[in-house]
Amino acid sequence: MPSSVMPTSKRNGVPRPPAAVSAAGLRKSYGDKTVLDGIDLRIPAGSVFALLGPNGAGKTTTVKILSTLIGADGGRALVAGHDIAASPQAVRAAIGVTGQFSAVDGLITGEENMLLMADLHHLPRHEGRRVTAELLERFGLTDAAKKPASTYSGGMKRRLDIAMTLVGDPSVIFLDEPTTGLDPRARHNMWGAVRDLVTSGTTVLLTTQYLKEADELADRVAVLAGGRIAAEGTPDELKRLVSGGHVRLRFTDPAAYRSAAGALRGAARDDDSLVLRIPSDGSQRAVRSVLDRLDSAGIEADELTVRTPDLDDVFFALTGGTDQPSEETPR
Repeated sequence: MPSSVMPTSKRNGVPRPPAAVSAAGLRKSYGDKTVLDGIDLRIPAGSVFALLGPNGAGKTTTVKILSTLIGADGGRALVAGHDIAASPQAVRAAIGVTGQFSAVDGLITGEENMLLMADLHHLPRHEGRRVTAELLERFGLTDAAKKPASTYSGGMKRRLDIAMTLVGDPSVIFLDEPTTGLDPRARHNMWGAVRDLVTSGTTVLLTTQYLKEADELADRVAVLAGGRIAAEGTPDELKRLVSGGHVRLRFTDPAAYRSAAGALRGAARDDDSLVLRIPSDGSQRAVRSVLDRLDSAGIEADELTVRTPDLDDVFFALTGGTDQPSEETPR
């Protein structure tokens, strides 16, 4: 089988889409510090895969290995069907990388940054200008194209950074914490750009510490902790791994509160605030059960809130919420 062809495997007899990125047993150490301790990944083509983890968990090291910037100490990986060790040039031709720090040259214009990337990809001059114009328009930078990039806002520089990454028409893009330092509006604009990439068929591996970002964008999420994958799944699957969901009922009438506490035995009580918390998975059936019990007792709460676990809960449960020593400085 040619190296550029990825087999389609089956799970429970159902064909799975081919993997744009797959890794098995990736390992990396710096001296006596183990950064990656045998991780496995499978990223379906045309999807967003988010890699979460505290500082030093190995996210950036994973991106560097998969993009052939550094070598692994062990394991094997295929990117766009090419072995990262045996065919690094083919991998580089198929990918784009946007790192934590912008590659934009502030001394030249946005358009000149794009044309420079086109030259580096050996595009003919007319093709380079066509691609540059299309990408600048796609990312809303046409009006600022002739201005020095140093005058751009943080969000504009990040959009230009991704536009430069797309000049070579990569099938796989690595985005290493792309929205760090951006304000909420610029972050939401960046999320829109990522969604557009996936709609066009591009595969995105995203590393981030913004848990809402992973929840918003990712089809699947893997949590890195201690150099290993602590858990992997869809955002909803990961949220079901942790407890803490509940229905919160608040009352203003002490008598109604006491009656509800009697009807909902097992609820956690806050007598000072007149609040009851009933453990729940947040499903419609579970909430309806609570309401039915209240209705049967002729009780009405003044306020009902459903709290379900989010990726913050997953992150802290799996990683302890602590940063680790930086993986970037070899010892």
